[in-house]
Amino acid sequence: MRVKLSTLGCRLNEAELAGWSRELVARGCQISGEGDAADLLIVNTCAVTAEAMRKSRKLLRRLQREHPRARLVVSGCAVSLDENQLGELGIDLVVPNQDKDRLVSMAAEALALPLMPEAATEPGAAALFARGRQRAFVKIQDGCRYQCSFCITTRARGEERSRSIAEIRDEIHHLTTDGIQEVVLTGVHAAGYGSDRGSSLSELLTAVLRDTDAARIRLGSVEPWDLPERFWRLFENPRLMPHLHLPLQSGADSLLKRMARRCKTAEFARLVELARDVRPDFNISTDIIVGFPGETAAEWAQTLAFVERIGFGGLHIFSYSPRAGTRAAEMPDQVPASIKRARGRELHALGQRLKRAWLERQVGSVQEVLIEGFETGQPASASLQIGYTPGYLLTRVATAGADLRNRILPLRIDRVIDPGQADPMLQGQRV
Repeated sequence: MRVKLSTLGCRLNEAELAGWSRELVARGCQISGEGDAADLLIVNTCAVTAEAMRKSRKLLRRLQREHPRARLVVSGCAVSLDENQLGELGIDLVVPNQDKDRLVSMAAEALALPLMPEAATEPGAAALFARGRQRAFVKIQDGCRYQCSFCITTRARGEERSRSIAEIRDEIHHLTTDGIQEVVLTGVHAAGYGSDRGSSLSELLTAVLRDTDAARIRLGSVEPWDLPERFWRLFENPRLMPHLHLPLQSGADSLLKRMARRCKTAEFARLVELARDVRPDFNISTDIIVGFPGETAAEWAQTLAFVERIGFGGLHIFSYSPRAGTRAAEMPDQVPASIKRARGRELHALGQRLKRAWLERQVGSVQEVLIEGFETGQPASASLQIGYTPGYLLTRVATAGADLRNRILPLRIDRVIDPGQADPMLQGQRV
């Protein structure tokens, strides 16, 4: 049976998709690539913003046009919030977020799919390589106990639920056996891992570093709270990559309070200090919301100043848009679109300057780079491949015609380059 898997949204959605892919292959399915025919479509939707809902509907319509005879299974936040929103799209099965771990078995039963029994085969070098991946996302937990005033995810994902350390460890073992070099541990509130099990993220990382052979272990987005000081000592292990995406959202404490965030700027700065005490090359990236309701010129100036003070290696910039069902959508003093656009341009320019400064600091160093493929838009004959440093910095290397994908290579960083319209990146040569 040919199955096409698609997702929108966060890395947690990617991790769930990867898990379904491995289970489907183990039960005798073939994962369809881009342009391939499919008998079954599985889509993991997103609803974090109204735009994400629109993209989810657009993706479903496109897949149905391309595969008119395929059955359609849909999960994710869009249908978990209100499955009726997508009801006109001819969906064969809706799997809410709380049942995602059983999606394959639910689809097999509800749609009478011709799958092999569970555990009938051993997982092979499977679906991740079929999708051209050297990195795998591993879901460690779901749900969030907090309610930021702009966030719909708590409603869509529900209460916090952590997987057992043994289950996560076994999944990583299977991935590394299949040749995966880097695993990314991800969750809705990853820092809260184990709150429902009497465990912690530090305990999980300790077990993964001790009991698995993954060459590189990385954390996905981690909210900047519930991180004790002992957590940072774990990054002394070179297998734990020195990069974290810590969502800040604003550099003004007054705005963070209206957002119902649990981390003030001083506390955030302390986390960055702890990280860089352990690894001076620790790369911190973040999210910033532009134009949150009531954001004043003074608060915006505070955000710009704080972003520059921290020296982020990367920014994800979001222009605030009201999300029905959140407290922020009902707040007064919504910021005009023209002001949001102007502030977004200003922050983007600052972010590019900070990113270039961070890249320039790497010049002359030797970095272990996981080679992932050919540079986008370049033919294989161009002999240029790209990969990521431990700090998650994109790096280009000339390969002299050799295909180096899925190898970790020491590269001496020569310079920072600007490849056309893309963001600046590093360029290195093999040591």
